[in-house]
Amino acid sequence: MKAPDSILFGTGEYTTGLTASGQAKSDKSLGVVALTFFDLRTKGKVGDRIALVGTNAEKEPKIQEHFRENLTFTNIGSKEFEFFPKSGRDPKAYLSAIKAFKPGDLCTVFTPDDTHFEICKAALEGGLHVLVTKPMVKTLAQHKELVSIAKAKGVLLQIEVHKRFDPIYNDARQRIQSLGTFGYFTSFMSQPKMQLETFREWAGISSDISYYLNSHHVDFHVWAMQGIAKPVSVYATASTGVAEKILGRSCEDTITLTVTWKNSTGSSGHATYTSSWTASKSDVHSQQRFFCQMERAEVTVDQAHRGYYVAEDDVGFNSCNPLFIRNKPDSLGRYVGQGCYGYISFERFVEAATAITKGEAKPEDFNSELPTGYSTVQVTAILEAGRKSLDEKRVVSILYDDQGEVDKLD
Repeated sequence: MKAPDSILFGTGEYTTGLTASGQAKSDKSLGVVALTFFDLRTKGKVGDRIALVGTNAEKEPKIQEHFRENLTFTNIGSKEFEFFPKSGRDPKAYLSAIKAFKPGDLCTVFTPDDTHFEICKAALEGGLHVLVTKPMVKTLAQHKELVSIAKAKGVLLQIEVHKRFDPIYNDARQRIQSLGTFGYFTSFMSQPKMQLETFREWAGISSDISYYLNSHHVDFHVWAMQGIAKPVSVYATASTGVAEKILGRSCEDTITLTVTWKNSTGSSGHATYTSSWTASKSDVHSQQRFFCQMERAEVTVDQAHRGYYVAEDDVGFNSCNPLFIRNKPDSLGRYVGQGCYGYISFERFVEAATAITKGEAKPEDFNSELPTGYSTVQVTAILEAGRKSLDEKRVVSILYDDQGEVDKLD
């Protein structure tokens, strides 16, 4: 069977390495998604056709130039791609792209949060396997609808949360699973305030920093708690002032979600997830860490600092993490990022989707390993409850049905 072709929805920093002001100044200056799929095509894991889908055809030559000048790895073959829209501006170009591909093909969705639902829904209805960046959607109702469509179509719906594939986070999750009942979890994740310029079009308008960053550790914790505990209530608090000065409009700087969890034994635990996009420039682009207290152990991970530091003229002091993505070639100029967890996250999706299309597996076979739509319902429930708590200034409860599945928020 021919390898599946691919549609990459979104042409921003994470997909291409480009921002509105040019090449990204972050650790994603070469992009992640397109580079990964070019390499997967070279390896024969995806088909020859790769499409990039934005909303403005004028961006295509800029992307072509960027790839030609910067993706110079000697072992990656073609960097060719189709582009939608073909001309002018078209916010619905994703529909034309879906029609140009066939059921069983793949797509990634890295677009503003408020567009995820409509793009994912159209792709699933078109029979495509879907990998969408976190948060998958912003409401529990939308999440459930997408899960239902994916089930009816027999395709894979998955969230791209690469921390699951970090060898340290992955090992920590497996350890936590055997450490008894849950007691306490706290996480922090941030990005520098300069990143608000990249997010200017939507930050504080169509989404917030909790949906954008807390989603990472909320997903990790939900995954770690499978079979142990479930979230039952959420209360959110926020800080303001800095983002408002930068953007000229209302926008939270930092959001903390305080979540009460109920163990299967009946005892309680609690968690705080904090995220911010008003951090000062430091040795890393993103601070990210957690502490988890279980019945029989404590687990601490500082993902931002791996003991590898570089102090460079005109750049400064940096804590490097080539375990996530590696843009530096080897001595022969080859791309060697295939073992990085930013890459593996996409590769596992491609492998799982291909196995499903070939009839070698079913979508539900991946619920315990991959962040599928079905296995991440609690994640969206927590994130939406956090937004409701901020807006309504109250505790929001997460209710479950008779089968123990998330039912609704109250």
